[in-house]
Amino acid sequence: MQFVYNSFEGRFSDSPRVLHAALAERFPQARHVWIADPVHAEMFPAGVETVAYHSGEDVAALEAADAVVANTHTDVDWDKPPATVYLQTWHGTPLKRIHWDVLWAPEGRLERLQRDVDRWDVLLSPNTVSTPYLRSAFRFAGREIVETGYPRNDVLVGPERDAVGARVRRELGIPPDDTTILYAPTWRDDLVFSGAEGAAHLRLEPAAIADALGPGHTLLLRLHYLVTARLPDVEHPAVRDVSAHPDIAELYAAADVLVTDYSSSMFDFANTGRPLLFFTYDLAEFRDSLRGFYFDLEPIAPGPLLERPDDVLVALADLPAVTARYADRYAAFRERFCHLDDGHATDRVVAWLLDRLPDAH
Repeated sequence: MQFVYNSFEGRFSDSPRVLHAALAERFPQARHVWIADPVHAEMFPAGVETVAYHSGEDVAALEAADAVVANTHTDVDWDKPPATVYLQTWHGTPLKRIHWDVLWAPEGRLERLQRDVDRWDVLLSPNTVSTPYLRSAFRFAGREIVETGYPRNDVLVGPERDAVGARVRRELGIPPDDTTILYAPTWRDDLVFSGAEGAAHLRLEPAAIADALGPGHTLLLRLHYLVTARLPDVEHPAVRDVSAHPDIAELYAAADVLVTDYSSSMFDFANTGRPLLFFTYDLAEFRDSLRGFYFDLEPIAPGPLLERPDDVLVALADLPAVTARYADRYAAFRERFCHLDDGHATDRVVAWLLDRLPDAH
């Protein structure tokens, strides 16, 4: 039996990483192969078999697979055998419009990616709210969407969460008593698809925030995988660039607060119960022109929407006040979007997959 995994175009991460661990334990004699971007080869542990993206070996592995597990488009040309099960986990609750529902995309991009969507046999949904949006966006009529929650989030509601967070903090050299801020902004379509060369810059500059906060704070910078190569290195003793860290759930476990904008990280991080801040300097443009939303963020956000870096600093200086002010909204947000995050998503997904694989029993 052969399993092939793909996460974020060649990284060792996310729900496929969690499912790989579960399936490798269940089927130690099977072949478990990852499609890997050579740029991120160091993410893959010793002993994990990889084939390079766009090498031809990736096509051969895919076409020999009994099951393919991916969290985004596998953007290569391959012929899926009828018996192969293609499990698409996807990678976030959609606040932002995705695929065919976006307000704008480069010519031909969606048609190309749809060729992969048409190979999917099943699509995971993180909650009941997301299911109709995913079906519409991917034109997934007539195929199965299963509401399981995301395997990557199991650790956030499990008994090991605090131990995982403490381990990650030690590995990153974060002083034990520091307030740890995870900054995880989403990507902007106009930046990624503009064709412009050279470095881009964040509106919330990590080194400046670290300087303003002073001692006792560490900032973790987590960039979206589509922009990690576009931003200059940050050289500051209180800033850690964790964009290449293989498991963002471990970073959630390590963080005391999340600063984001429109990223789906908000829905996952809410499982921690820790404060959320939203740096929404371009809210109207992003919502109305650039990407579009499925629902309004302002009335349901479980934390303040902040327009200026100084506003973010003020909120970070008094997190207990933020927690108290948004407690009711936070609880409603978790009930609406996190109701499947019970620590058993991996078990549900593996059970579904094994039912579809005739040689698995």
